[in-house]
Parts: sequence; C-alpha cells; structure tokens
Amino acid sequence: MPVTTLLRHESLTVFDFRCAATPGDSPYAELHESFSLSYVRKGSFGYLSRGRSFELVAGSLLVGHRGDEYLCTHDHVHGDECLSFHFAPDWVEAIGGTPALWRVGSVAPLAELMVLGELASAAAEGRSDIGLDELGLLLAARFVEVVSGRKHRAPSTRAEDRRRAVAAALWIDAHAHDPIGLAAAAAQVGVSPYHFLRLFAKVLGVTPHQYLVRSRLRRAARLLAEDERPVTDIAYDVGFADLSNFVRSFHRAAGVSPRGFRRAARGDRKIFQDRLKALSLG
Repeated sequence: MPVTTLLRHESLTVFDFRCAATPGDSPYAELHESFSLSYVRKGSFGYLSRGRSFELVAGSLLVGHRGDEYLCTHDHVHGDECLSFHFAPDWVEAIGGTPALWRVGSVAPLAELMVLGELASAAAEGRSDIGLDELGLLLAARFVEVVSGRKHRAPSTRAEDRRRAVAAALWIDAHAHDPIGLAAAAAQVGVSPYHFLRLFAKVLGVTPHQYLVRSRLRRAARLLAEDERPVTDIAYDVGFADLSNFVRSFHRAAGVSPRGFRRAARGDRKIFQDRLKALSLG
C-alpha cells in the first residue's frame, strides 16, 4: 500500500494511505503501533478487531488502539484513501477521555468530525495554512467530545446487507448534490424503503438522510477551504436548497460559521484559538 509520511514529530505522525486492494484480495493481520484516528477520504473498507467488524465509507473515522491486532477487508469496492493521525500516549492522556474510547473501532460519518477531516485534507494538500499538528489535536479533542456520550455496538448483519448499505452510501455520496429521497436510494440496492432504512442505519450507524446531509457538509467544507466562490453558491452546489439551513447545519457541525471556517482554512488561528490554547501540550 502506498504510504506517504506528511508529518513526523516526537508525539504525532501523520500519514496519507492510498490502498489499491480489490474484492477478492486476502486480508492479513496488522498491528496498531500507536493510538490513531484515520479519516476516510474516499472509498470503503471493512475493519475487524477484537471480535467486532465495521464497514467504513467516506467520512467515517477508524479508531486504533495501540497494541491491538486488526484486519482490513475490501469486499465491496476497489481501494480507499485515508488521512491518518498517530498519537503518542502522552498526547492521548493530555487530550482526555477514557481509554475505552480508543477501542470503539469506528465512528460513523458525523458532521462534527467530517468538517475537521476535510480541513485536515486541505492542509495535507497545501490548501490551508493551519498546521497538521494543530488539526490533529483539534480532531482528537472533537472525537473525544462527540464520542464520549455515544453507545458503540458492532452491527450483526448478513454480508449481503453490508454490501447493499455500502453500495447505497457510495451512490448517495456521488449524487449528494441532487435531491435524493429514501425511495430513490432504496431502489438503487433493490429493497423496500423500510428495509433499506433499517439495514443502512444498522450497518453504517447513521440514517440515509443523515449521511446525505453529512456528505453535503463534507463537500462544503472542502470547497470553503479551496474555492473562492461565495458561500451561497457553495451551499446550492453541494445540494442545500436553503441557505439558512446550510448555515445552521454547518455551524452546528463545525462550531463556526461557513465564513469563519473559510478564514480558518486560510490561516486565521483566532477561529480555533481557544481550543488550541486548551490543548497546548507545552
């Protein structure tokens, strides 16, 4: 697997993973050598660790615990891309949260985490002046905040249901700029809307509509970081029919307005200054 080291510090290393595995390739055992958060930028894969299995799609977060063995599978699509932050134990302790948080395995696509994942992607590609170390800390702190109160249960589903859920998620992500209803998404995988709603949520941890909105917010975050178009144009281009709804949804996810997020992407550290000060590790 092609791996590029983007940043290497004593307590934090950032990798860009580009996996080209295909359905039918045999998985092999790997070891988490550090605590890690890997943001899925593209594609899909399965993750098995400590007797639990997860399906990850674009916007998901893989959570690694140092010393745990795992397998990655590619039963549904060809390859994936991840931006992976690896933390030393002292940074994990300073960020806070219980050790059990780092054994949740995977976090479903959540807007609160996806917008930071996209900002980190922009920084990795040179489209933002915020440091990758700063964004790694912000992402880890937000992960702890968001996940602390959530329950984590690995779904027990048939392989066919997992395949359908992943295929539907990929279709929703590719068509997020269009109006998409539950029936249309269900038709893509050949099941009833009722059954589709249940299997999608069970496999991926979010409803189809939640994933649709979060796909739109993820694209918006990317465009705000790299594009000069007005916020209104971006809102409509990613699929929001109402500007005020977009602004409210984005602010709820990112903690800042779309314009504030754009300024942060261009290096205005005042936007996240309080959070960075709170996370200062000396």
